[in-house]
Amino acid sequence: MSQVVVITGASAGIGRATARLYARRGASVALIARGRDGLQAAAAEVAELGGRPFVQEADVADVAQVEAAAEATEKVLGPIDVWINCAFTSVFAPFDEIAPEEFRRVTDVTYLGFVNGTRAALARMLPRDHGTIVQVGSALGERAIPLQSAYCGAKHAINGFTSSLRVELLHRGSAVRLTIVQMPAVNTPQFSWVRSRLPHHPQPVPPIYQPEVAARGVLHAADHPERKQYYIAAGTAATIWANRLAPALLDRYLARTGFASQQTDAPASPEPDNLFTPADRLPTTDHGSHGAFDDRAHTRSWQAALARHPAATTATALGLAATAMALRRRRAPVRGTSR
Repeated sequence: MSQVVVITGASAGIGRATARLYARRGASVALIARGRDGLQAAAAEVAELGGRPFVQEADVADVAQVEAAAEATEKVLGPIDVWINCAFTSVFAPFDEIAPEEFRRVTDVTYLGFVNGTRAALARMLPRDHGTIVQVGSALGERAIPLQSAYCGAKHAINGFTSSLRVELLHRGSAVRLTIVQMPAVNTPQFSWVRSRLPHHPQPVPPIYQPEVAARGVLHAADHPERKQYYIAAGTAATIWANRLAPALLDRYLARTGFASQQTDAPASPEPDNLFTPADRLPTTDHGSHGAFDDRAHTRSWQAALARHPAATTATALGLAATAMALRRRRAPVRGTSR
């Protein structure tokens, strides 16, 4: 029997790339998002790749809609094995230029959307004592940057919520697993539809990775949820550790570079955004998984690849260490007694 997987934010970006990976496994994939055209295109890809798609239009900020989508999924596809929270939205602007209703909307989708999805998943997984929940996090959940106060706040909240819930599951001895995948900058369509008040077109802070790199990390985390979190790409781990070791220094660095690094040289264009309205209302109805930065995005991450193969990594490290020790012994001068 195939896995039943639910993915929120499945119409584009990381969610859509992850859906394709599960489709290649022959999984049954429930695709949840607001955008009808993107969902239908994602469903066609899942079916073409060998999976079984099930489309559910829902706003994750609405707990009733998420619950209804979960209920419909189990009626059609069967018991949910994996639930992946991936939906989000953002506003690029200094905090004092973000309206209260905009800040609330980002929080409702990017944080409470994860809470709502987790609640719906647990309602079904806990009685069966089976299932895995994957939170798609961000390096910005530990190291905030300027111009994204609402998004950074939501991602920080996800980390706290997930840690608290994980301890509760451990306390009750539950077999339900919960893990989080911390993402780097990813080339998704969000930078073409995000609400922005910046003078230039927004961009992810380099280095940038393709959604497929992120999706492979999500898939691995779902298969190996015993680790409480995964870092995708070396830059993510470096950012998080730099923040832990020298946060004040990083504050000053981001104060100097954080505004320019999130903007291209192209002037901002007055295009509609997806904050309150689904992206398929925009001129391009299906945005796919990739954004506008294909020419700058990495297709591989050596750090993520090593994380997926810990045994091979350990063996390689031990082999290199043994070789280094052998070379050191060979080069060491022979000491003896003089006559």
